[in-house]
Amino acid sequence: MHTDSPARLKLDELPDAPGVYLFRDRDGRIVYVGKARSLRSRVRSYFQGPSGQAAPKTDALVADIHDLEYIVAGSEVEALILENSLVKTEQPRYNIRLRDDKNFPYLKLTTAERFPRLVLVRRARLDDNRYFGPYLPASAARRTIHMVARHFKVATCYLENMDGTLPRPCLLYQLNQCLGPCAALVSDEEYAGAVRDARLFLEGRSRDLLRSLQEQMSAAAAEERFEAAAQHRDLIGMLERQSERQSVASVGLEEQDYLAFAREGDVASAQVFQMRDGQVQGRRELSFEGIRDDDAEFLAACLIRYYEPIDRPPATICVPLEPASRPVLEEWLAGKRDGRVDIVIPKRGDRRRLLDTVARNARLSFEAMFRAPHAHGVEVLEGLQEALGLDEPPHRIECFDISHIQGTDQVASLVVWEAGRPKRADFRLFKIRTVQGADDFAAMAEVVGRRYVRLLKEGRALPDLVLIDGGAGQLSSALAVLDRLGLANLRVAALAKRKEEIYLDRRDGPILIPKDSRVLHLVQRIRDEAHRFAITFHRRLRRKRTLTTELVDIEGIGPRRARLLLRRFGSVQGVREATAEALAEAVGGALAARIRAHFNPVSPP
Repeated sequence: MHTDSPARLKLDELPDAPGVYLFRDRDGRIVYVGKARSLRSRVRSYFQGPSGQAAPKTDALVADIHDLEYIVAGSEVEALILENSLVKTEQPRYNIRLRDDKNFPYLKLTTAERFPRLVLVRRARLDDNRYFGPYLPASAARRTIHMVARHFKVATCYLENMDGTLPRPCLLYQLNQCLGPCAALVSDEEYAGAVRDARLFLEGRSRDLLRSLQEQMSAAAAEERFEAAAQHRDLIGMLERQSERQSVASVGLEEQDYLAFAREGDVASAQVFQMRDGQVQGRRELSFEGIRDDDAEFLAACLIRYYEPIDRPPATICVPLEPASRPVLEEWLAGKRDGRVDIVIPKRGDRRRLLDTVARNARLSFEAMFRAPHAHGVEVLEGLQEALGLDEPPHRIECFDISHIQGTDQVASLVVWEAGRPKRADFRLFKIRTVQGADDFAAMAEVVGRRYVRLLKEGRALPDLVLIDGGAGQLSSALAVLDRLGLANLRVAALAKRKEEIYLDRRDGPILIPKDSRVLHLVQRIRDEAHRFAITFHRRLRRKRTLTTELVDIEGIGPRRARLLLRRFGSVQGVREATAEALAEAVGGALAARIRAHFNPVSPP
């Protein structure tokens, strides 16, 4: 960074106020976004050399700074919220990046409606509805919504208006999984009670829910509504069994979250355990890269990233060390909760023991995320070697698949796996040249022959294992071609989809690998990728062929303009009957005249 850069010239303009600063490079791109209690002191620290910096920043960041902007905020909390929003929108190169930014699903209870319903959404928003989650894995959200429908009969459909005006309810009512509020088949009071119980269930407040259900069961029995009493009894039993199955529980630990992380260099993995009503109700995993701050700054960023989409944080958050700007974070979280939130660093007791458990999980997650894929790949490949009787673990695997519809537009795909991972640079696509009609065996023979004739001519290395998508017939076709090429020693296997049987060269009968084996999962993943690659290519060719239309015979009209005309007028007949003015509006006067002349040729006198 030069001494006369625009960033340095703006240092004297900086106010002594909280806000957000943005560093830009010479191309005008935002490379870093930060927040500050005092913009003047914080930003100036970047330009005072290493000894004056408030936090260890890399030389690369400082060298890239060319210009700066700043936004004054009303408080540090406002600056924190603004910083988080800008980081998510701009994704600057030098800010911490969430490596595994999955949109885990939430459940939304539409409390703003007369008859609330529970639906699955991908993002929690700042509105009048109530959100629960995020759920990990995503299947947990679907199981939960099914449980709510089955046990509490709260609506889970996506109707536009849930106002009780529909003439009849949907199938969920017939299945006894909804009280039918859309068709006014339930009173407001009864439905509100069901929603209240469902909310207690979703919030993990088992004690309050059990107390409510026991009261309702007693009332139903007293009124001789025995079917309703039996339903409440069954639900109480389910909740009690679910509580007994909890593996981590502790009396006195109420509404709390536990966050710990494992970090090495600029990468880290974090785990969050959600403790509700003395039991671990959920878990969330996050992984980060591009970390250039110390652990306190990173922990603060981690807390912001996790709690930003959650509208009601817990009253207590336990962490392993004090995060940067702790009072500001607590104030921000309290605003979201509408009540006090404490960030604590437990030193002993139940909280410390549970936090240590979360830290162990974070370390295991770190190993799996940043180190284990190679080790796991070797382990799986060794299992594949043993299952197929190979001499060595198959480091390089090549897999073929054929795709067509009744013999038309026949194509083939080749996908390559090395060290248990896809090597997409070596993926290849083939058009079948010599085979007419639907003959998968001959098509497989052609593409296998073309592939290995080329490798032999170019003197390139052969794979350790060839996989064929198909059964014994496709395997025989491939083996015959390889024999003719003098490659009989190349190991070939075929995976038949119907029973997931593996047919191996020089072996009678199929090999059956257990359905839950990671070895079978690897082979299936390779086969499925070959199938996806082939069918995508096939569809692309078929689309090009079937999109041919009479319109492209007109001079000046190609496929793009033909599609435009067909979308606008509906069909070739619609284009034929269109007025000159409508055609001119779509493609211009000259081309419109040419279209009219094509469909209405002038007869010679």
